[in-house]
Amino acid sequence: MSEAVIIDAIRTPFGKRNGVLRNSRPDCLLAFAVRALVERTGVAEEQLDDLIAGCVSQAGEQGANVGRLAVLLSGLPTRVAGVSLNRMCGSSQQAVHFAAQAVAAGDAKYVIAGGVESMSRVPMFLDVTLGQAEFRGFEALNPDLLQRYPLVHQVESAERVAEHWKLSRAECDAFAKESHRRAQQAAQADIHREIVVTPGVDAEGQPVRVTRDEGIRAVVDEARMASMNPVFRAPGEGVVTAANASQISDGASAVLVADRDAAVADGLRPQARFRARVACGSDPVMQLTGVIPATHEALKRAGISVRDLDWIEVNEAFASVALAWAREFAPDPAKLNPWGGAIAHGHPLGATGGALMAKMLSGLKATGGTLGLQVMCIGHGMATATVIERLG
Repeated sequence: MSEAVIIDAIRTPFGKRNGVLRNSRPDCLLAFAVRALVERTGVAEEQLDDLIAGCVSQAGEQGANVGRLAVLLSGLPTRVAGVSLNRMCGSSQQAVHFAAQAVAAGDAKYVIAGGVESMSRVPMFLDVTLGQAEFRGFEALNPDLLQRYPLVHQVESAERVAEHWKLSRAECDAFAKESHRRAQQAAQADIHREIVVTPGVDAEGQPVRVTRDEGIRAVVDEARMASMNPVFRAPGEGVVTAANASQISDGASAVLVADRDAAVADGLRPQARFRARVACGSDPVMQLTGVIPATHEALKRAGISVRDLDWIEVNEAFASVALAWAREFAPDPAKLNPWGGAIAHGHPLGATGGALMAKMLSGLKATGGTLGLQVMCIGHGMATATVIERLG
């Protein structure tokens, strides 16, 4: 089998909902990321075989196969195919897995994997609420499914995770504050080599060059954070607030996956190889705990332990998820989301997986680390996990 490697990975800065990227169509945003990746790597466009794009709300401007539309908008040769997939929050991480599998199987030599989500222009759940005034619950789901599994909103699942692991509101808020601190520190140090300068607009609608994630707070108002009511539960009875959950965001990501021998022959330098790729299902009601079995399986396949990891990305969909993961694996705290996470920089659903991969690779290079783990919780009870090994 061919060996799949990562040549490079990039992302746009993440914009807040109705923020600096509000005027950027998602198909154009993904095309911009794809073009930036091609130009950075120097890969010959005619060598590209496919674009695999993660996108969750595939409707409106994100409909009609946004992956193929991004190929056409980016100016790539029309022979380059394009496909879109939805594994919810793990969509673009899954896109990277599929790209690596296609290369390993010999079906392709160069594949761009990534994703996009404009949560400003394509509201969450639009794909299941067309024709409805708003999302009110699970009306679009099959009643037989709801009889089998008493599904709840992810926020409620995050509350149940906190209850199971006995996580307090104070712990969740402290984790959120630290996410902003780390993200701000990394942004100030200008070490995000994976971020490409992206056109956007300021509050008045004037063109600006976006160089950093918009949602990062340089100073966290602890009193205001503590005063916020839980999203779903009564004051004093829950821990999940808007301050300790991921931000609604806009953004895109792109990762170039290639056959190692072909890349070297073409003069490209592989930056990482895959040690493990995992997708697993878990309890659909708790639904956010899949990060734990996915991590166990990924570490097993890679033949390593948590202590061997130099960089760990656990997507901060909710502080309670990352904290529960940490309770189970007891990692070096400094290696868990060293540059902050989605609580600070945001979570443009379909783009985040590829973006975290890009951030992790950039972080390993910046710190001289070798092994990295990325793991993401996914709705309806799933998780994706990847272990990469930096080369050179």
